[in-house]
This record gives sequence, structure tokens and C-alpha cells, in this order.
Amino acid sequence: MEFKILKLEVTNKIALITISRPQALNALNSDFFAEMDEMLNQISANKEVRAMIITGEGKAFVAGADIAEMSNMNSEQGKAFSKKGQDVFYRFGNMDIPVIAAVNGFALGGGCELAMSCDIRIVSTFAKFGQPEVNLGLIPGYAGTQRLSRLVGLSNALYLLMTADIINADEAFRLGLVQKVVEPEKLIEEAINVANKIGAKGKIAIKMVKEVAIKGSMLNFNLACELESKEFGNLFSNGESGEGMNAFLEKRKPNW
Repeated sequence: MEFKILKLEVTNKIALITISRPQALNALNSDFFAEMDEMLNQISANKEVRAMIITGEGKAFVAGADIAEMSNMNSEQGKAFSKKGQDVFYRFGNMDIPVIAAVNGFALGGGCELAMSCDIRIVSTFAKFGQPEVNLGLIPGYAGTQRLSRLVGLSNALYLLMTADIINADEAFRLGLVQKVVEPEKLIEEAINVANKIGAKGKIAIKMVKEVAIKGSMLNFNLACELESKEFGNLFSNGESGEGMNAFLEKRKPNW
């Protein structure tokens, strides 16, 4: 596939995806989802990659879904467009590696949903977040109604969803929507620093802690704890945990 919207750079085991449709403020359309689906295939096939970062080109991370494309859709087409976005974003959580959103500017509507589907959000002081769909007589379609409430709590989510308020980076941090706020010139550097910090840990352990945390968030507490115990035990059967514990006892860095 020829990529016209997405750019990929793999350096030192980190895959950096840049959304490059600045003339449309990186708005999400059908071509974006097709390209992202294929790019995720390529990155997943590269077993050397230890982390993935997604950012936007220009003044927007993603300013929303492409309203021009949506304006002529009927109910079935709208449902299919929503489902396609949900399916692609769902893949981020199923990846073995951490997925980091480096939010450089506007993350509105589908852009906020894209950021929320990532594991970690590091943002510029210029970042803005919001779910303004009700201004168009719509609701979020890429799981925004579900992820937002899980990240910031139901009442905070309902406030943002119903008022369509746009919040700045500091307010997003206060609500727990993002993990770090940095100056614009430090954004990618900080995202890479976090990616490298995670990449220095046990690869299997990172895969499993992500999987157990995500799956557990959808289970009741007792079942989630059972899942944790099961996978905790399973990790003793691979060489990675043995190397990690031996390195600790021998006061050296593990040789993963």
C-alpha cells in the first residue's frame, strides 16, 4: 500500500507514526483508517520494535473526523464508519508493545478518541481536548463515550460529552486524561524517553502487564485478580523473569 496520510520512521526500536494531512487538520477519513490498519500490520510484524508513538503534523494532532465525508452518509454508512474506527483503534490495546500518543495540538472528536485509545498520552502545552459531537447533532463514534468515562470518571465524562467544552492540557492532566505535559519543543523527545524507559524492561512482562491491566479493567475485581495471579505464575516459566531476578540479586542490569 502507498501511504499518503501516514509517515513511519523506525529508529532505535521505536516506531514513530506521523499523521500528515495538515491541510485538513489531520481529520480522520476512510483512507486514514485503511492506512493505519496496514501500518499496524507492518509494525506488529517487526519483532524488533519495542514501542510505538503517534503524533500529528502541523497545529493539530487530529481535529476530528472528516465532516465532509460524513455529511452525506445514511444510517448504515454511519454505523460502518463508526465500526471501522472502533476496530482500528481497538488494535492499539491488543498490541504487545506500548502505544504512546504525543499530542501536539488539537485532539478533538475522533482525535481525542484516537489519543484515548493509546496506552499513554504525553502532550504539548498547546494541546486541546474535547468531544464536540453534540454540536453537530451526533455522539462520538470511535468509543469515546466508553473510554472517556473509564479515564476521567462518569460525571466528568458526561460533562465534557454534553457541554462539548474544549479543555487545555493542564485541565486534561488534572482530570487524569493525560500523563505528562511538556513544552512543544520537548514533546517527541519526552515521548521517546518514555518509550525507551519502557523498552528497557522485560519485553514479555510489558506485554503481559498491558494485557492484564486492559482485560482486568473490563472484569469484576475478583476475576481480574484471578487473571493477574494466573499470568504472574505463567511468567515464571520463561527465561526473562529468571534473568531479571538473577540480575537484581547480582546487582547488575538484566541482559534481556
